[in-house]
Amino acid sequence: WQLELLTDQGVDRVTYCVGYRSAPLRAHVGDGSRYGVSVTWVDEGEQLRGTAGALRLAHEEDALEDAFFVLYGDSYLPLDMRAVEAAWRRSGLPALMTVLRNDDRWDASNTIYADETVVLYDKSRPEQQRSAMRWIDYGLSVVTDDLVTTRIPTATRADLADLMRDLSVAGSLAGFEVRERFFEVGSPAGLRDLEDHLSRLGGTPRN
Repeated sequence: WQLELLTDQGVDRVTYCVGYRSAPLRAHVGDGSRYGVSVTWVDEGEQLRGTAGALRLAHEEDALEDAFFVLYGDSYLPLDMRAVEAAWRRSGLPALMTVLRNDDRWDASNTIYADETVVLYDKSRPEQQRSAMRWIDYGLSVVTDDLVTTRIPTATRADLADLMRDLSVAGSLAGFEVRERFFEVGSPAGLRDLEDHLSRLGGTPRN
């Protein structure tokens, strides 16, 4: 489903950063040709590097473009990726985060957003900022390869959330507000929600 969604958005190249028990996924997706995309695999093996460390490894294996989207494998995000790219280019900033007005509905809100800028993103939700945190990270970002090489150390475990927090504090993180909810399959309840959503769409995956 994820690859079909990306293909419909015009994406033709995908890099998977994988680790533990990735073999079934690799066997199912293969080179991506049946979905209309070209898939590259970057495998952390047993040395897990975190979400940012995985991007650094992907850079070292020449699997990243100069700028690229980042999204998570357990999220289904019905949004216009071309509009997100256009907003990032207009901003002139090195990164962009999509956000959703959440008000603690789907999870704890962790973002302050104003005027197409992420004023603060902090998953620790500091007490003095919490009341202004009405938005949540939607799950799709734009990142440049320069950020990966200059801000993420090699062969080190690092979290993308820390990089995004630091960029927001520095005024270097653009924002794009999404109106439609995201879906995640990291829990049984989330999986049921997505299945209900896909059932209403009436489609079938291209297996």
